[in-house]
Amino acid sequence: MSAVRDRMVAGAVKLLAQRGLQATSFSSVLAETSAPRGSIYHHFPGGKEELVAAAIEATQAHALDLIDQDMGASAIEVTQSFLGAWRALLRYTDFAAGCALVAVTVAAETDGLRLRAADAFRAWQQKLAAALQAGGLDAAIAAPTATLLLAAAEGAVVICRAERDIGPFEVVAVQLLEHVQALAAGGA
Repeated sequence: MSAVRDRMVAGAVKLLAQRGLQATSFSSVLAETSAPRGSIYHHFPGGKEELVAAAIEATQAHALDLIDQDMGASAIEVTQSFLGAWRALLRYTDFAAGCALVAVTVAAETDGLRLRAADAFRAWQQKLAAALQAGGLDAAIAAPTATLLLAAAEGAVVICRAERDIGPFEVVAVQLLEHVQALAAGGA
């Protein structure tokens, strides 16, 4: 892949996470990345949908890479790391960014993009479940726990962005960590 294409995809991810699908236009991506105007149809002949699909793929790859770094850690450490990444995003961006996949999911005008986002969420949940299982959780509870972690964290991020306050995320994070600790200790 070319550096310009990679820069445009990264710019699209950032814009999706900050401003949503409707505000992620070719013009805004070009402004964000300083890419030459001719790059648009050279790298994305399929138009905006192709660019957003590439951004979904990049978001998925980033999420999976983060989880891979924790593979082999305890389920509690996996959970702490997962929550820590969200906390860092909220703080680093001063609540300006959330999840690019959520942005696509709530505003996708085509089934193609919505299905791509669903596939990315599914891959994320499956990788998180694998990490939790490798970290000591029983296989039967690793998958639902991963779904709980992902769904609760995503919801907390949305609330924090609206309120511009980390408080709701911290409430959810404490509850999620206590839940995983109980599961790891053999509780329900």
